[in-house]
Amino acid sequence: MSEDTIRLVTVGRILRRRWRLLAVVAVTGALIGYGTSVVFPPRYTASASVLLPGQWEERELLTQVDLATSSTVVDRAADALGWTGVSSDEMRDRVAAKAADGNIIKISGTADTPERAQRLSDRVAQEFVTFAERIAGGGTGPGTATGPEALRKQVEETNRRISDLAEAADPGRTVESVQARTMLEKLRTSLEEAMTKLDEADPANDKAGLIVMGPATRPTGEAPPTRTQLVVGGALLFFLLAVVGHLVAARMNRRLRSEGEIAATLGTALLGTVDVPEDRRGHRPQDGGPPARFRRLLGIDTRWDLPAPQRSGDEDGRRIRYGRVCARVRDLLPAPRRLLVVVPHGDEIARRAAGRLVAEAENDPLLRMVEVSVDRPMVPDRDTESGALVVLSAGSRTAEELAGIAEACADGRHEVVGVVVAGAVRSHPARSADRPADDATWALAGHGRATGGPA
Repeated sequence: MSEDTIRLVTVGRILRRRWRLLAVVAVTGALIGYGTSVVFPPRYTASASVLLPGQWEERELLTQVDLATSSTVVDRAADALGWTGVSSDEMRDRVAAKAADGNIIKISGTADTPERAQRLSDRVAQEFVTFAERIAGGGTGPGTATGPEALRKQVEETNRRISDLAEAADPGRTVESVQARTMLEKLRTSLEEAMTKLDEADPANDKAGLIVMGPATRPTGEAPPTRTQLVVGGALLFFLLAVVGHLVAARMNRRLRSEGEIAATLGTALLGTVDVPEDRRGHRPQDGGPPARFRRLLGIDTRWDLPAPQRSGDEDGRRIRYGRVCARVRDLLPAPRRLLVVVPHGDEIARRAAGRLVAEAENDPLLRMVEVSVDRPMVPDRDTESGALVVLSAGSRTAEELAGIAEACADGRHEVVGVVVAGAVRSHPARSADRPADDATWALAGHGRATGGPA
């Protein structure tokens, strides 16, 4: 796994080098969002408000919210509406309620048309008010006078009987009659005080009389998610997934980038690094066919995670680098001087670098280039070669692939005598005409060791 920090420059590189693929992925997500909107028809939501007079605690309001969406209220609303094809369970899913500021319960109903959504919310609000008043004892039916109301009627009947007894008693003629009248008045007073306290403690006195605050407003737009939201959301989701996928692939990239790691994996020494002028056509694979054309159309035929090529020096500097590599190779080889240049298949930068090395050795048959597959590497058996020179670009192969190439060289009885790492660079502007032409073909002219450190 790569430990490089993912920075904004990495995201910018993805957008710049994979914009075609990202555009296709975003369009695909938009089409999927549009298809989802077709499968699921639009829905409309209307809301009706119910006012709860009096003082209410938060937990009591939550109880009223649960009561508004209870199965009893919703089933009664469904029976009153009489919609065919809509079950009770589906109706419960379409109804929602929440407590708003000012002791208001907002009841929302969702349906496939604005008219149905309005009718549903209004009907549920009416059924909720009726059911709440029935529970609180505020109904007007003959069977609703139970509980505190029945007790009040009994107290009134008792008061009438007390009055009858007081009138029937001897009006003050005897001590016993006076005491009886006094006891009856005390009983009447106690009953009145008890009923007063009962009326003050009864929550139905100040919490009854729920009010529907007018009919629900007919909705003019679809309930979210709308078709536009699904299309935009699908495009954005797929776009982000594609970018995240590229970042995850970059973090999981195990290709070796440093020259030291490459040389250690091959078990040999680094003979130098060489520059290859950038050529966008040269970076593309040479295989043809519809799959290759499709990859080229999407821009995925080249790697995106390679850093931008650095600006190189002039042609003189590049020839010096190639010359130093050739000089080091000469010093490594015994007579006869011949070396097998191994290039991984598909590494166009390395192939161009190896081709230039072979061209530099045209007058002195020093190098012979072969391309090997990294999936099943196969190197020709040893003939007149004195070893193998591996040429590859940085960040192109994993440690397992390089180990396979080294094993293939060992199977062909070739000792890996060194490795050359190639890198793409941006070409320097052409030299002016008054500058002397370069005749630096000395790279293979002398047999002495080149001066300077590794290029």
